[in-house]
Amino acid sequence: MKKNNLMSIDFIKTPINHSFTINELKDFWQVVLPFILHRQEHFKNVWNNGTEEEIFAELIFCIFTPQSKATICWNAVNNLMSKNMILNSKCIDIAKIINGVRFKNNKARYVIEARKFFMINGDIRIRKKLASFKDMYNLRSWLAQNIKGIGYKEAGHFLRNIFIGKDLAILDRHVLKNLKNYGVINMIPERLSIKMYLYIEKQMQKFAENIAIPMGHLDMLFWCKNTGGIFK
Repeated sequence: MKKNNLMSIDFIKTPINHSFTINELKDFWQVVLPFILHRQEHFKNVWNNGTEEEIFAELIFCIFTPQSKATICWNAVNNLMSKNMILNSKCIDIAKIINGVRFKNNKARYVIEARKFFMINGDIRIRKKLASFKDMYNLRSWLAQNIKGIGYKEAGHFLRNIFIGKDLAILDRHVLKNLKNYGVINMIPERLSIKMYLYIEKQMQKFAENIAIPMGHLDMLFWCKNTGGIFK
């Protein structure tokens, strides 16, 4: 894979500010389906052909994303890669250049700790460890328990972005808002406990099955509907 390549947003149209009926949502899915499939092919390529560093960079992205814009976070990751700082840098140096990422001092520390966690004999060895899990739900739980700075949402996001967790829910504000609008959940919880997260995930999976849209497409579909584009 080509390194230091800032993934662009596939802009489909301006954000849609009104609610879709189910039929309208399915029609919109057909419109954006080529873009979703293109993005999924990129995720698949990261896992199949990406370097250990590139896979680890996806984890860094998901460490950065809480309470920060995705595009800014990916820009910060690419900045680290262009300066060869993914595998060789100090916490203070990372914090200096990830401008726009909220709580950057804490997140820089989380990057260092994650790097140490996956480091063997001076090299990142993340692919083999991830591949040793046969169940994506167990892998998500393991990541959330062992990697500081990420929870179920971020762990699921990371696994989706390397194409080994495409059926996991990424319960960000766009997804939760749409799930409420379609009656999948009654209200948006102020705090997502693990129990609540898993409950909403199951409801979302049932919803995806009922409307015949793959679970792995729904979050990107909602993201596109609310923002006008498809990113990570």
